[in-house]
Amino acid sequence: MKDDQMPPGRRALLRGAVVVGLAAATGCAGTEHASTPGRAAASGAPAAGPQALRPRKPSAYRLRPMTGYGPQRGAPARPPVRRAPILRLPGRVRSMVLSFDDGPDPRYTTDILRVLRRHDARAMFFVCGEMAAAHPDLLRAMVDDGHVIGNHTWSHPLLPRLSRASIRRQMERTCDIVDATVGRPPEWFRAPYGAWNRAAFELGAELGMEPLAWTVDTLDWRTPGTGTIVRRVLGGAGPGVVVLSHDAGGDRSQSVQALRAYLPELLDAGYRLTVPSRHRV
Repeated sequence: MKDDQMPPGRRALLRGAVVVGLAAATGCAGTEHASTPGRAAASGAPAAGPQALRPRKPSAYRLRPMTGYGPQRGAPARPPVRRAPILRLPGRVRSMVLSFDDGPDPRYTTDILRVLRRHDARAMFFVCGEMAAAHPDLLRAMVDDGHVIGNHTWSHPLLPRLSRASIRRQMERTCDIVDATVGRPPEWFRAPYGAWNRAAFELGAELGMEPLAWTVDTLDWRTPGTGTIVRRVLGGAGPGVVVLSHDAGGDRSQSVQALRAYLPELLDAGYRLTVPSRHRV
């Protein structure tokens, strides 16, 4: 059918569609002008239609990270509340853990770190908060060398003689100083003197820490002699064994000398001196 033969009603519909299309095209062109800051007509006068908005300076609010919105990062899962401390680490074939309590003390901890570094061995250091606060550089050295820092309370009290609130303060203060110094709180706790009670297990779990005791006690705090300490470590060596020694709290020179002797022997025997993960026990 030719255009001159088109019914009048249809011609009217087509004319209406053309008008609408022209209006839409004009609107799009106006939008383009408005979205181009500073664009002017050829005559130098501002282009017709709505003018571009001046760019806004970023506000302080927009520069702040959006910490209050969206899903929050969840807290670490709490370990179970145990009824007894862990004495030995399971599944540790030819692996042992060396642990040192009561420090850090620059008179002995520095030498212990040096010996461990020389043999590329890792260890655990259960620190007292008041010692950690006095020697934060040693805490940072521990972490830099790949060692694990555990919580040994703030001032090494006998926990069963304290109230629950006092035990919490002892544990929390040490968690806080470790976190502030190395960027993360401890995941392991050891009760002074090995004196555990229900509150210690509950509060430790609440703070995200597993209770770790030991398998072999060197009794080095009695200063029994370097040879005796060496014999106790080598005689008790075995998969998953946790050895207890000290790097503070008295004269620990025998502990340092013993480490120099038994560490290479353990390595020659095929043992790997490593540190545990709280999430694998």
